[in-house]
Amino acid sequence: MKTTRWAAMLKTFSAAAALLAWALAVPAQAAFPDRTVKLIVPFAPGGGTDTITRTLAAGMAQTLGQSVIVENRPGAGTIIGSDLVAKSPPDGYTLVMATFAHAVNPSLMARLPFDPDKAFAPVSLVARGPNVLVVRAESPLKTAKDLVDAARAQPGRLSYASQGNATSAHLAGEMFENLAKVKMMHIPYRGAGPAMTDLLGGQVDMMFATAAAVAPHIASGKLRAIAVTTPERSPAMRSVPAIAELVPGYAVESWYGLFAPAGTPADVIGKLNQAVRQAAQSDEFKKKLEPEGLIVTAGSPQELEAFVKREEQRWRQIVRENNIKPD
Repeated sequence: MKTTRWAAMLKTFSAAAALLAWALAVPAQAAFPDRTVKLIVPFAPGGGTDTITRTLAAGMAQTLGQSVIVENRPGAGTIIGSDLVAKSPPDGYTLVMATFAHAVNPSLMARLPFDPDKAFAPVSLVARGPNVLVVRAESPLKTAKDLVDAARAQPGRLSYASQGNATSAHLAGEMFENLAKVKMMHIPYRGAGPAMTDLLGGQVDMMFATAAAVAPHIASGKLRAIAVTTPERSPAMRSVPAIAELVPGYAVESWYGLFAPAGTPADVIGKLNQAVRQAAQSDEFKKKLEPEGLIVTAGSPQELEAFVKREEQRWRQIVRENNIKPD
């Protein structure tokens, strides 16, 4: 009896010792984050999305206690950068700053390399605002009506730049053509920076650019804003008419939202969301965005998810009804 009891105790002790040895051998999982976090911008450097993301990254780094770097991966209407994040480990260290194109690409592209409804985990909607129809200061186009008249007089002659196919600048132009019954030439670039360079250089006539991208050039007098793309005038640009005042039903809005790969743990999403909220509500971030017509909207992951679903539904209908197609 004693032998049996002793054997049982020895077995229990051995099992406990083995468990303790295993626990000591396995390194404790470090709390997130313990290394650099990367924010992917699916556009070339120099555009509005790039500027916003870099400003946000600096603020997030203060909250997270780790470096937050920005990496530009332009191309294919944001698909290249988005796909990189969709296929990254779901650990919170690789995120994408999604924009208007994230909600529109599913309607425009027959096939995507990822499932837009299942590949990403929402972190936070960061900001929303208008696109601005801009021309060079010396352009003869002074109003949206001037543009419509010129485009009707010479169909296909006027050109507009965009930061890539299926971006807000592209779709803003497509919708304008469809609703105003005009024909223009779309010139896509690999980001707002290169597009802006050619607009300033006279290689293209206009751009339906993000407010963040054009605000410095409007302030310097190099570009002239002739209309905004939101249904009503922007609070930051009260003197600039809305295109909808001339073209009823016209409405295009830019937005910026941060996504992680699907499967990222909820506690990691929570820490990232907190970092975004604190960075976006800082005086420095607001000072950078609000003069450009952007409204800070940092909220919950659920709010971003619901917003993008509404945008997808709205643009699916618009793309179908107006027969909008990617170049």
